Amino acid sequence: MEYITLNNGIKIPKIGLGIYALNDEDTIVKAIDDLGYRLIDTARMYGNEKILGRAIRRCSVDRKDLFITTKVYGSDRGYEKTKQAIEDSLNNLELDYIDLMLIHEPYKETKEMYKALEEGVKEGKIKSIGISNFNKKQYLKLINNCEIIPAINQVEAHVFYSRKELQKTLEENGTIMEAWSPLAAGKNNIFTNKILQEIGEKYNKTPAQIALKYLLTRNMVIIPKSANIDRLKQNISLFNFELKREDIEKIETLENRKSLFGWYD
Repeated sequence: MEYITLNNGIKIPKIGLGIYALNDEDTIVKAIDDLGYRLIDTARMYGNEKILGRAIRRCSVDRKDLFITTKVYGSDRGYEKTKQAIEDSLNNLELDYIDLMLIHEPYKETKEMYKALEEGVKEGKIKSIGISNFNKKQYLKLINNCEIIPAINQVEAHVFYSRKELQKTLEENGTIMEAWSPLAAGKNNIFTNKILQEIGEKYNKTPAQIALKYLLTRNMVIIPKSANIDRLKQNISLFNFELKREDIEKIETLENRKSLFGWYD
């Protein structure tokens, strides 16, 4: 596994497993023990923190070697509710600390919610904090009203919507971009895309692996989701090749600068 160092000095794996709608405890354990996943991304909204907690207890990897992310959401809006949400997530996961906790999307109560997360860091309950689905304007407003600059902004990013302008702003201010749905949830025929197929043949890789590798070349964290063990293995097998500049340029012709899921800058 390769890592990116966050703005607080903590290292995050470049590839993780997103478990939205993934409630199979055995699959999570196999991903950790057999395939080498160390970053697991959940959210309070997903309703599977307890499942992840059981999987963590069952796996053979030391807690210190895992990187667990969860997110507060609409039901946690406000300072006091976010403080309680931190406790609830710790209890659900049965952990002493959470590696990364994000605000799931922008809310009018973002400032108060983020203050509660900052206090969670000071109390040792959270190691790193950040945000999700914040556009450039929303991000800049937050960093002008907080003590701890977000370590991560987790957003939709894939070969069709690579978010270069947003990433530039984030990196200028010390925040790493993390891609949810880095395979575009299979949209736009990504798995049979001719450009990705042709490039994949050069490296003996699948179109999905090429699409994921492109994001890694952009210095971002990715959290592809799958319940299929073979695909899980493929998704993490990205460190034995490097894309040539000419291939990156071909991939970038797929950019259409538009969300596939309704999120817009």
